[in-house]
Amino acid sequence: MNYVVWDCETDSAQTDWATMLEVGAILLDNNFKEIERFEARCRLPKDRVPTATALCINKSNVDLLTKGNFSHYQMIGMIEEKFMSWAQKGPLTFLGYSSINFDDEVLRKEFFKSLRKPYLTNTSGNVRHDALNIVRAAFAIDDEVLKTELNDKGNKSMKLESLSRLNGIDSAGAHNALFDTVLTVKVLDLIKSKQPNLWPEYIKTSSKVVVENIVQQEQIITLNEYFYGKSKLYLCAPLHPKSFMHPVYKWAQAIDLRAPVEVIQDLSYEDLKKEMKKSPKFLRTIRSNKAPIILDKSYAMKTEPYSKLDPNLIMKRAEIVKTNEKLSNDICNILREAAEEKAETSSQEDPEPEETIYSGGLDYLKTDGYHFEKFHQADWPEKLRILDKFKDDRMVSFGQKLIFNEAPEILPKEMHKKIKRKIAERILSTNKEKWTTIEDFHLDWVNLYENDDKMFSFNNKDEKLKFLDGIKEYVDNLEQTYQDA
Repeated sequence: MNYVVWDCETDSAQTDWATMLEVGAILLDNNFKEIERFEARCRLPKDRVPTATALCINKSNVDLLTKGNFSHYQMIGMIEEKFMSWAQKGPLTFLGYSSINFDDEVLRKEFFKSLRKPYLTNTSGNVRHDALNIVRAAFAIDDEVLKTELNDKGNKSMKLESLSRLNGIDSAGAHNALFDTVLTVKVLDLIKSKQPNLWPEYIKTSSKVVVENIVQQEQIITLNEYFYGKSKLYLCAPLHPKSFMHPVYKWAQAIDLRAPVEVIQDLSYEDLKKEMKKSPKFLRTIRSNKAPIILDKSYAMKTEPYSKLDPNLIMKRAEIVKTNEKLSNDICNILREAAEEKAETSSQEDPEPEETIYSGGLDYLKTDGYHFEKFHQADWPEKLRILDKFKDDRMVSFGQKLIFNEAPEILPKEMHKKIKRKIAERILSTNKEKWTTIEDFHLDWVNLYENDDKMFSFNNKDEKLKFLDGIKEYVDNLEQTYQDA
């Protein structure tokens, strides 16, 4: 299986509302040898307010935001086309640095909002993993696998730039998408060369199915987790094979074998509920769709506190967990109750269309997915007509906004006015919103302007202030554009 190591830069850290500005990707063969690379950058759509912090981090100045060769819609189409062309040569493992929680989420949502099928990286034989998960596991096995520096809290820094710099990799161009991709490849290659026997074990959990099969079949596993700045190995016994999944979230569950399982199994339902709330928690969650690192039990058994436990006691506890179906059922029922209670107390506010990729179901792909390709192939007037065939209101609104940004002149006058007014209501809002407003930008901008400690990668204060002045002028012009909506 080939690998795609990739990275993106955005205008925000909020995945529901982030706009992808730049992407870099490298196609590698099974031996980690480069086959092809791809990069693209786009202009910022005219309906988005960026965060000043994000632009400072990735150095997206006004020229980059306004004068790029490609529109945002064009770049998203290029990404889809390139990744699909690479996948035609065989299934791919997609990897990025902290990509599962950020880059991959942004990509899914950008595809969703651009009328494209969102799950390209984990469907049709493709799987996804996270380079950060692998790095953390490598350090849990051998905390000297790579040279590191300590962060402000005295823990080993897992930042990509830091690891690269300390291990002889030039990191001067960090936070450029393709450059960060190159750094990720080199860091992973170092781990691959230093822990060759472990690499297949790290990478095997790219597949959700593989993870669930391991959990269901194995009696004892080593699970790697990262808490409070430290990467730790946990010796766990997955729950009974018939009741090992969270009933709502569909994540596998396992019991930490340092816990007195022989006592826990005899607790009443209510006492078990109380025990599950105590810290440290005896229950560990294995998020099968987020490439968890699962290793042979021998790795955790070498570490404290498990190395100090009687191996026979460990085996006895694991046997209890694996065979006591009632205990597993009780745990799952308690988890269900907690999830239902959380759902009841959560905000009843109607979500915006951009937030519904997971809550709205996949029916839209059955009803409207057929029209996606026709929409993208058509000219802009025809695109508008094709939208009449869509059944999902979210897809219609996304399509109209695409046309507003790309070819506003073809929109009927009233439709143009309506879309512009909706955008204005969002970005000019003075309330605390989920998305970035003009007011949010200014607050962030002032904080950066007045805080000399936040220099990011600027060479000096004058360079930083000039940059900030430029992006403020851009946002001021944006505000003026929508004032009369």
